[in-house]
Amino acid sequence: MEGTKKIRAFLAAEPPGDLRGAIAAFLREIKDRIRGPVAWVRPEGIHITLKFFGEVAPEEVNRIGAAVAEETRRFSPLEIIVRGLGVFPSPKRPRVIWLGTAGEVDRLATLQGRLEEALQLLGFPAEDRAFRAHLTLGRVKAPLDTAALGEVLREKAGETVGGFTVSSLTLFKSDLTPRGAVYTPLAEFPLGGPQNKRSLP
Repeated sequence: MEGTKKIRAFLAAEPPGDLRGAIAAFLREIKDRIRGPVAWVRPEGIHITLKFFGEVAPEEVNRIGAAVAEETRRFSPLEIIVRGLGVFPSPKRPRVIWLGTAGEVDRLATLQGRLEEALQLLGFPAEDRAFRAHLTLGRVKAPLDTAALGEVLREKAGETVGGFTVSSLTLFKSDLTPRGAVYTPLAEFPLGGPQNKRSLP
């Protein structure tokens, strides 16, 4: 519809509540040790992003949903372990602090690749970088104490926070507010399921 306000949208896998609690505890511990201007993500907003769409028109949501549903129904649920602390692009120039993943990450990467291909046909460009499943914990806003960060990274490199079954993907709307981003689910796509649990708008 002409003149309709666009929305920021992304597709993600959400950890369950018990794992969010474990991530929150992990986050509290490292926040006390990493000194510097970091915009930390609220635990309820932590997720594994499979595709960030940017600004999309509301009428595009149904087209996105149809493409995502077609691919997710081909995949059975998969097991992901949340393990290890890391940064992008490097410990000397940190911009993003994240939790890593293990388990069936190859299957998740295959699903993400299939989604990229299907969404490219709708006009959404593929990501420039190879997919690496992670959960963003914070974004570094200015130079910080890399020595303190390096110590925490070495200590937490192999620590397991928990695990979960990825049984669905969720399409979210993202609204940027002074208190941080607010995520609203638009549709949920079960892996191996024929229909969405939430209906599209």
